Amino acid sequence: MRIGLRLLLAFFLVLGLSAVVVLRVFTEEIKPGTRLAMEDSLVDTAQALAQLAAPDLKAGHIGDGAFADAMTALASARPQARIHGFDKDRVDLRITVTDAQGIVRFDSQGLTVGQDHSRWNDVYRTLRGEYGARSSPASADRPNDTVMHVAAPVRDGDRIIGALTVSRPNQSLEPYIRRSQDRVLRWSWGVLGLTLVMGLLVSWWLASSLSRLRGYALAVSRGERVPLPRLGRLSGNTEFTDLASALERMHLKLEDRAYVEHYVHTLTHELKSPLAAIRGAAELLQEPLPDAERQRFAHHIETQTGRLQQLIERLLTLAEVEHMRQLTDVEEVDLTALTHDALRALEPRLRTKRLRVDGGPWAAAPLRGNRFLLAQALRNLLDNAIDFAPEDSALTIGIARDGAHWVWTLADSGPGIPDYALARVFDRFYSLPRGAGQERSSGLGLCLVHEVCQLHGGEVSLGNRQPPPGCQVRWRLPLRPPAGR
Repeated sequence: MRIGLRLLLAFFLVLGLSAVVVLRVFTEEIKPGTRLAMEDSLVDTAQALAQLAAPDLKAGHIGDGAFADAMTALASARPQARIHGFDKDRVDLRITVTDAQGIVRFDSQGLTVGQDHSRWNDVYRTLRGEYGARSSPASADRPNDTVMHVAAPVRDGDRIIGALTVSRPNQSLEPYIRRSQDRVLRWSWGVLGLTLVMGLLVSWWLASSLSRLRGYALAVSRGERVPLPRLGRLSGNTEFTDLASALERMHLKLEDRAYVEHYVHTLTHELKSPLAAIRGAAELLQEPLPDAERQRFAHHIETQTGRLQQLIERLLTLAEVEHMRQLTDVEEVDLTALTHDALRALEPRLRTKRLRVDGGPWAAAPLRGNRFLLAQALRNLLDNAIDFAPEDSALTIGIARDGAHWVWTLADSGPGIPDYALARVFDRFYSLPRGAGQERSSGLGLCLVHEVCQLHGGEVSLGNRQPPPGCQVRWRLPLRPPAGR
């Protein structure tokens, strides 16, 4: 399982558990909290009404006095109130008054007058000077439809002469409770969704940054030339950018160390042959020789010296290209014009081997790249083809558009490449066998072509033609180098 998915699942699990707990607490606390607030208001109401009922109860007119008339009129009151979207068109309070023995002497609804309520918790506790309240079903056939009763003592001085109970159905609060629960749920789901989206973004950012660093490390381990990944603005100066910079520094140090070690070994091996030939010719020239032999050995020294110079120049150019992290001096160039320039520079070698160039004329092939590197790569490809092409043969060059790329091809009719060497033609210092009497190649020219192609984001391949005999190079270059090249 990828780390991004693991992070997302862990985040969602923690968030889901937290949301369930919080939502449960909120929704479960709304109903009892609302009822507690209602009980608090009923306490105040009962205390106020008990003060008003005291004179009538003391005088024995609690059932037909002014208090009774006012409370009975509550049933016909129409408040016409609109409370947060809910209409209230009646008074839900019920008032009952008992005497000191708990017998009901007044009921605003007239249903329980004369009944003994002395054993009801609200009356029982109130007559004993305690706080009395209860919540009980409105009727036996509706056990879930409860009514809250809160009582207050009716006093004659310090003596309790009765209890006044204010009752209100809990059902009257249900619209407000449901509304509050619905709003809490809606906002909670909204916050949960927003948090989930944020979790997705954070998980994607972490996974994307790690994936880019992983891809970079794997590409470097395969020996590929890749730029340091851009972690984006969100990363800022974070541990990811520090890790990327550390990987880049480690890569450069290891690469430089391996590069120097490899070059020391391979360069030593390449220099042995021409140096040995020069030394042998120099020793022979110290002895008396005929003029013809002396000229032959002197020419041999000159040839090997030129070979050493070419080897060093190509080695320096290749070292510079291999250490490039991205293209510099990018400009508009014409691949066709570069091809003509390279052919003009190599015209003496073409005439020496009596080679002709077929495939033209070519249309303009504009692209963006480094002019010097592209020209050097074309020169190396043509040099290589001239070396392997037999005399009195032809080199066929093609330049064609393929979507967002230019395809440059070069074919000769030489002996071709042995099968065992096809996979290593672009290796540094891999020597390809040439014709009789010719020095083996250093491999630096084709290696430089491969490096220049990678810098420009292109592809290059070298293989045998089937048929006719010979080799063909196919170089595919984009019109514009990819970003970061």
